[in-house]
Amino acid sequence: MEIDYASRFGVLAHPQRLSVLRLLLRRYPDHVAAGEIAKVLGVKANTLSPYLNALRSAGFASQSRIGTSLRYSAIPTGLGTLIDGFVAECCHGRPDLCIGSNAHIPATKPYRTLFVCTGNSVRSIFAECLLAAIGGDMFEVHSAGTQPTSELNPMAVRMLKDKGHATHALRSKHISEFQRAGAVFDFVFTVCDRAANEDCPAWAGQPISGHWSTPDPIKANGTEGEQMLAFQTAYGMLRNRIEAFVALPHETLDRLSRQRAVDDIAARDFA
Repeated sequence: MEIDYASRFGVLAHPQRLSVLRLLLRRYPDHVAAGEIAKVLGVKANTLSPYLNALRSAGFASQSRIGTSLRYSAIPTGLGTLIDGFVAECCHGRPDLCIGSNAHIPATKPYRTLFVCTGNSVRSIFAECLLAAIGGDMFEVHSAGTQPTSELNPMAVRMLKDKGHATHALRSKHISEFQRAGAVFDFVFTVCDRAANEDCPAWAGQPISGHWSTPDPIKANGTEGEQMLAFQTAYGMLRNRIEAFVALPHETLDRLSRQRAVDDIAARDFA
């Protein structure tokens, strides 16, 4: 199939259309409501609509309806087809001419893994503890927040202690601690929608990335028991995803297969 490179790259050449696509890619495989996209990017609904239509026409995004809400999701293969075709035809099959030399840095054990949420007080802390416990020496695990709190959530800490996790070394950290150090990670996961919505600088080494949307248990109302149930639910969702992640045959997967496997875990229902 002949690809209209000028037209499809032209869609990406518009700064705001590109911002919409980047948001959808950060949230992939989520289906994001149009209203949320408009709010995050500060774009009026009547302005956003043609951007979304252009991305859909170019094969970069899909639309679905859930109830009365229109939702949108990125189509990574749409970008992949464009880039692969461009490399094959325009770069004469020489990816080294068109793609940076660090595009395929192989992962080696221990796999350096970072979990990111907004406050780094509950969900990313849960994920850090779970991967350290389940993955063992296979992973070097860290967590951080885009807007970290001054201290960890007391209910989260209590629950972790009850489940046998060591908590004495845990602390809330800003993501800049790792960005300033130029840390190279093999995997970077966002575990809350708000953090995934933020357009953070790209990580050195182009790590495998995933978005594991997890409801914020801090927002739960009701009795202490009802609140604790929300914390248990978030912990359980992350535990199930991390068990599936650790079980992947990491040593035999190439970069593309590893990314697809991470995306598959994100798309599965672990509620």
